[in-house]
Amino acid sequence: MAAAKPKGQNSLALHKVIMVGSGGVGKSALTLQFMYDEFVEDYEPTKADSYRKKVVLDGEEVQIDILDTAGQEDYAAIRDNYFRSGEGFLCVFSITELESFAATVDFREQILRVKEDESVPFLLVGNKSDLDDRRQVSADEAKARAEQWGVSYVETSAKTRANVDKVFFDLMREIRARKMEDSKEKNGKKKSKSLAKRIRERCCIL
Repeated sequence: MAAAKPKGQNSLALHKVIMVGSGGVGKSALTLQFMYDEFVEDYEPTKADSYRKKVVLDGEEVQIDILDTAGQEDYAAIRDNYFRSGEGFLCVFSITELESFAATVDFREQILRVKEDESVPFLLVGNKSDLDDRRQVSADEAKARAEQWGVSYVETSAKTRANVDKVFFDLMREIRARKMEDSKEKNGKKKSKSLAKRIRERCCIL
């Protein structure tokens, strides 16, 4: 009897995460810290970098696909394509930079415009929590915005690794829950269609 084949990467659930936020807020630093347990302080911004990693989410082996977008406006034209491909979003700002917090409103609006879905999996992330002495955005202010949007707010530090895993895993849980909801809805529609068909057939027989 042949041994069972190990579960291939292609058969694992894949959760697609998009990093958004202004340039210099630490999107790449968070991504690289999550991927490789490394803190990269001086990272050259690129058009976009894509990463994939196998992780265990609540006892289940899954894959996370992370697209680290560039915050520069030069790439705004292709940003919509990235947003279309994403299943969940980490919207990052720096707690030391008020402008980056203000910019999260625009990013949220762009995402909702493309996704046409108010309840898309989304986390608001205040990065650089290790620089609290240079804070320009209060935790209360950020929490109030998250509450207004109906999303969670988490403060992270790519430098100390504080809450880095948390934001990625919390978002994956939201994505997974959303997929399960969508799957139930599709199955429900299929069942109601087949029920309607059976009723029509029965009426014809009568």
